[in-house]
Amino acid sequence: MVNQMLLINLQNYHINKLFYSNKKYFLKNKGSIKLDSQSSGGFTLLEVLVTVLIIGILSAIAAPSWLAFTDRQRINKVNDEVFGGIQEAQREAKKTKRSYSVWFRESSGNAEYSIMPTKKPDNTDYAATDITAWKPLGGEVGVKSRKFLLRTNMTANNTAGLVTTSNSLATARKITFDYLGLLSEANLGTAPTGSDDPPGLRIVVAIPDTPNSTTPGTTKRCVIVQTLLGGMRTAKDSACNS
Repeated sequence: MVNQMLLINLQNYHINKLFYSNKKYFLKNKGSIKLDSQSSGGFTLLEVLVTVLIIGILSAIAAPSWLAFTDRQRINKVNDEVFGGIQEAQREAKKTKRSYSVWFRESSGNAEYSIMPTKKPDNTDYAATDITAWKPLGGEVGVKSRKFLLRTNMTANNTAGLVTTSNSLATARKITFDYLGLLSEANLGTAPTGSDDPPGLRIVVAIPDTPNSTTPGTTKRCVIVQTLLGGMRTAKDSACNS
């Protein structure tokens, strides 16, 4: 024990002596000492590899969260555009005192919509094939159509199916407002068990479950035309199916 203490004290003595002698030398010659940052700086190969490895691990952890965040931002913007399109058709119907429709479709992988009068000058209904002024959905907010899927619970024009239905819009569907801005000719569907509310007419924007898939994932936004008065609301994710 005594020998250990003597050894420790001796080590401390030499360390202190070395420190103070170097300190005196530095203070005495500080005017002539120049540090060469290029020769004393830099990283070893091991340090660089460790840094790259850490950055890679952090990127792998953060990437899925960042992608999910950007996906949500995209479909929020597109859903706002869907909501705005339906509202615009309703406003035009009230303003012009004539029936107006908003059409939605997917064509060659591109989601599109069109707002126009329901009737031709000869008082017959416009068909989807008559429409030439289709707008890209998401185009006004900088989102490409191929980044999302467009679905609906409508089984026919102005006709709602089950809330869990996810019909493709390869066949265009329309929501029509009469001259008062009401859904006077709509079928909003049958209320599911345990609910007093019909499913309403739903336009759903969804992120694919995998890249380039045509199957919607769980990240969804939707606009629901809920009442014959034209009342609308938005929902997200599982609420778009319930």
